[in-house]
Amino acid sequence: MPTLRIPSPLRPYTDGSGEVSVQGNTVGEALDDLTSQYPALRQHLFNGDGHVRPFVNLYLHEENIKQLQGMDTPVAVDDRILLIPSIAGGR
Repeated sequence: MPTLRIPSPLRPYTDGSGEVSVQGNTVGEALDDLTSQYPALRQHLFNGDGHVRPFVNLYLHEENIKQLQGMDTPVAVDDRILLIPSIAGGR
């Protein structure tokens, strides 16, 4: 099963888990499985139209999926997907 890495600010929605095993053949299917397992996480990852929020960045290993095939990027059983929210602020 692919593994999805959860950043610290979102771990309260995954019962504290830093990594979650997910099912799916694409990044999109993996995210759907993640939010099926942890429904409270959906509102933090997706907007009202069902699209991934602009500040949510997804990496397959170390490559941004935006540079690959987006949500249709294929994943294999031993792949690791990193979920990295953008952080804004400062002066």
